[in-house]
Amino acid sequence: MNYTKKVIFVPMALFCLSLPLVAESNISAGQAMTELSASGGHSAVAVHEKTSTAQNTRRIIGLVKDENGEPVIGASVVEVGTTNGIMTDLDGKFELSIPSGGSLQISYVGYVTQTIRPGNRNNIQVVLQEDNQALDEVVVVAFGKSTKEAFTGSAGIMKADDLLKAQVSNPAQALAGRVAGVQLSNASAQPGSSPSITIRGFGSISSDTEPLIVVDGMPFDGDLNLINSNDIESMTVLKDAASNALYGARGANGVIMITTKKGKNGDAKVSVDAKWGSNSNGLKNYKTTNSQQFYETYYKMLYNYYITEDGGGMSTTDAHALANQHLTSASSGVGPGYMVYSTPEGQDFIQQGGTMNPGATMGSLYNYNGQKFWLQADDWQDIGLQNGFRQEYNVSVSGASDRINYYTSVGYLDQDGIQEGSTQKRLTARAKLDYQAKTWLKVGANFNYSKYDYSKTSEGTIGTGTIWSTIKTQAPIYPIYFRDENKNIMVDKWGENMYDFAQAYDLNRAGGVGGNCIFNNKYNVNETTGNSFIASGYADINLTKDLTFTFNANAYDYDRRYTEAKSPFVDYYTSSSDNGTLYKASYRTFTYNTQQLLNYNKQFGKHDVSAMVGHEYYNYKYESLSASGRNFGIDNSWELATLLNLNNTPYSYSNSYNNEGYFFRAMYNYDAKYFGSVSYRRDASSRFAKDHRWGNFWSVGGAWLISKESFFNVPWVNSLKLKASVGSQGNDNIGDYLYADSYTVVNNDDQAAFQWRQKGSSDITWETNTNWNVGTEFDLFNGRLSGSLDYFYRKTSDMLFSLNTPPSIGYTSYFINLGDMKNSGLELVLQGTLIRNKDFKWDVNFNISHVKNKVLTLPDAIKTTKVDGHNGYVNLDKSFVSKYKYFVAEGLSLYTWYLPKFAGLDTETGESLFYKDILDDAGNVTGQETTKDVNQATDYLIGDALPSFYGGLGTSLSYRGFDFSINLNYQLGGKAYDYTYSTLMHTSTATSSTWHKDMLNAWSPENTGSSIPRLQFAEKYTQNGRSDRFITNASYLNVQNINFGYTLPSSLTQKYNIQNIRVYFSGENLLYFSARQGFDPRYTLKGYSNSELYSPIRTISGGISLTF
Repeated sequence: MNYTKKVIFVPMALFCLSLPLVAESNISAGQAMTELSASGGHSAVAVHEKTSTAQNTRRIIGLVKDENGEPVIGASVVEVGTTNGIMTDLDGKFELSIPSGGSLQISYVGYVTQTIRPGNRNNIQVVLQEDNQALDEVVVVAFGKSTKEAFTGSAGIMKADDLLKAQVSNPAQALAGRVAGVQLSNASAQPGSSPSITIRGFGSISSDTEPLIVVDGMPFDGDLNLINSNDIESMTVLKDAASNALYGARGANGVIMITTKKGKNGDAKVSVDAKWGSNSNGLKNYKTTNSQQFYETYYKMLYNYYITEDGGGMSTTDAHALANQHLTSASSGVGPGYMVYSTPEGQDFIQQGGTMNPGATMGSLYNYNGQKFWLQADDWQDIGLQNGFRQEYNVSVSGASDRINYYTSVGYLDQDGIQEGSTQKRLTARAKLDYQAKTWLKVGANFNYSKYDYSKTSEGTIGTGTIWSTIKTQAPIYPIYFRDENKNIMVDKWGENMYDFAQAYDLNRAGGVGGNCIFNNKYNVNETTGNSFIASGYADINLTKDLTFTFNANAYDYDRRYTEAKSPFVDYYTSSSDNGTLYKASYRTFTYNTQQLLNYNKQFGKHDVSAMVGHEYYNYKYESLSASGRNFGIDNSWELATLLNLNNTPYSYSNSYNNEGYFFRAMYNYDAKYFGSVSYRRDASSRFAKDHRWGNFWSVGGAWLISKESFFNVPWVNSLKLKASVGSQGNDNIGDYLYADSYTVVNNDDQAAFQWRQKGSSDITWETNTNWNVGTEFDLFNGRLSGSLDYFYRKTSDMLFSLNTPPSIGYTSYFINLGDMKNSGLELVLQGTLIRNKDFKWDVNFNISHVKNKVLTLPDAIKTTKVDGHNGYVNLDKSFVSKYKYFVAEGLSLYTWYLPKFAGLDTETGESLFYKDILDDAGNVTGQETTKDVNQATDYLIGDALPSFYGGLGTSLSYRGFDFSINLNYQLGGKAYDYTYSTLMHTSTATSSTWHKDMLNAWSPENTGSSIPRLQFAEKYTQNGRSDRFITNASYLNVQNINFGYTLPSSLTQKYNIQNIRVYFSGENLLYFSARQGFDPRYTLKGYSNSELYSPIRTISGGISLTF
């Protein structure tokens, strides 16, 4: 951060941190609070508002709040020694008649029970204190909160304590393995990237399946990297219709509710946290050949060919000599192109028998027309990657009184990635304030500012030659730099190291693979800077005792500037003559959201009724502007104005989206044992034509707290709830303007002309999800074991498809709603306390999910193929490497592999064999044979890419100030194609790629029992063709996080006015286990991989937390 940025930051930080002082100064001196005795050694707070003369029986009116000043919904208020009682309403209020001199007991699961004698007071206020050993029983739901008892849906909660243990810049990354039913995959682990999130399986074939993110009650379409994890109180994942049907169009794929922190009653709390650490490569390398093994294997490939009839039928002596000749020649076009070993004069580099001369030494002198170079192998990973420094600082001030609740924070994150040029810097500031202005009016505001700066390094599709594929597959013999005859790295006239591109001095990597990814990364810049503002406000107006009107408003603005530049210096070492290139773009995302809610709550006797009606309007707009050019007029100036040649392709684009909904929810419970809920939303989306814009979505749910029944007498069962729900939701994440014809505007002799781009389909409408959920929640053995078990069934109807048409009609495809798919499965969550006493506590947690995906129906027009009785179509990756090939058909999983089957080896020659169907004249299968040509082989159904089970497990221990925790996530089953392994198992051609060590066991006349095809140059048929031979078990176990800390004794820290000091060490993404070393199935849930993407990062840090 430069000086200017620091100066700008200082007043902002002072403003945010001064808000608590302003807030406290507004507290009336008359708001005195009286401490009352409470059970368990804790205190409750009662405010004396009104007194009356003692009577035999009188009515007590009260309000129950938590330490944050929020009403406690559903708290039990009972006259001591009787069954006379009631539950608090949605505002935390209650009314109860008790005899004069009687006492009240206020209890709620997760809080310390309070016993209070009202005395001569008719109005009391009680603050319940959290019981840290009890589970939090409040569930954040759409447009409000619910008690866990009354909640009829399915949700998973991650609390702040668990979130802060994770060293992540994107809070969503912390969900891995922590919440049942949630799967994360990371296409890239580059700092600033975001994971893909899937909840309870893939809900669509063509449309987006990401969940809706809601921050403090408002939908959020921004980058979660902009939100500081330290500001988050909880993350709640809503998974079924009863939970998220009120979000209508945007809730079909689940909802993640992020709730930020608030203050707690009492003195102001100042928290400081600082951590420092290191980022390193968290991906294991495949077991590949070293430089010696590479040359020996290459020699065998050539030798094995030369002794065959196709290779000339040479004698062993001649074959040995020719193989050595090509292996050591830089320009033969047959060998690897570089010889980086020196061999004693007159001796063979590779000896008879195929082993390297023991006298050979690393490094060789290469003479090109009298100019001498020293060639030696460089470690591309060691030079191309780095250990990046990570630092993070967070300061917050919070507190609450009877009328004001405040939380302010400032955070700064600065981390270097594991490759030079990969960085992330983020500055965040938050100010959150709630104010009880009148007894009937409560208002609040929440502001968040983020300044973001991150630089990315090169990634791409398979074959682009980034550092990531280079360290996995390139032979370990190639230099990075040119060296002179004295072994020194050569320096050019500008003082820069001279990089070897394998394109000069007759030095070429086999296969024509040139370039230098380390050079490219050094002299190319890819940077994004941005500012984000989130402003929210609300007002709660109590119209009557039972009726409250709420108005919520939110605005989000994210401006960012993107720069991609190539240095003019590149021209001196490549074929480029641009004198540098520059691409600049500016992007803006702006959203606003308004909500009007009317809540009604009424208790009478054992009945509790609540209802809500509301309206919501959401607007999203995206804008971009870009331009590019070449030929820098001023070096190191990344502005278009300094370019001498601008490209004639400036571009701008804007897009908008609107959503509006009217909704209703009603909830009822009787005697705190029987619970019911119903919700309805009528939603409109701008992504559909006017006649199909509105959709109706609903849910119905019920729960039975059977453990409260008089007939239920199981002493070791503290709580047992049965629940069920069903509902319907819509998905409008289908893309924009598909309902309208679209054209491209072109210049036709300075006249506007229009080219057809896409045929609109005015009839398309919502993809609809119908969700069923049946489950149970339990608490056993006095809280020692708790958990839940859920069965879900999710059917997606009217899925969107693109159907092809004959080009002669003027367009090639159109969209239509046809097709159904289902996801069904089970989720089990367990939390247990194995040991709990004064000094020692040991908790464990475990969750496991099973999801089964099946396509039910498809449009007849796309069912072009029938395989094993299943009608469907082939879904093939159209890139030149074809990363995946699935068969999508009725009755099968969406991601069913469709590949040739490996049939083993020809026992006489060691060549690969593949199965092929024998067909009669009518095309019917009459038998099966084998073929050596994989292109002639038949494709078969290989299996499902999606895992059978996934989840997480962990444990935490605490003992006299020490704490330790470990969390793991896992996946069981699923089939993935290991593209990198298939590359490493190559044969046949001149190559600069290394081999997997499995190739050392290749078939040979002396090793006929091997399952690895023979190693031979110039094969007629490829031996590593795409087939199920490279389909690998996608199971893995990942050590996600380990945390160890020590909290200093309070008797020591309080001498210095410090409430708490904790020092800790933390490790993130430390280790993983998979079916093959180097193979990482975490990349995607769909079973394919890309070796050109940024490797996962391992982070190890130490830090200190202080509370004042």
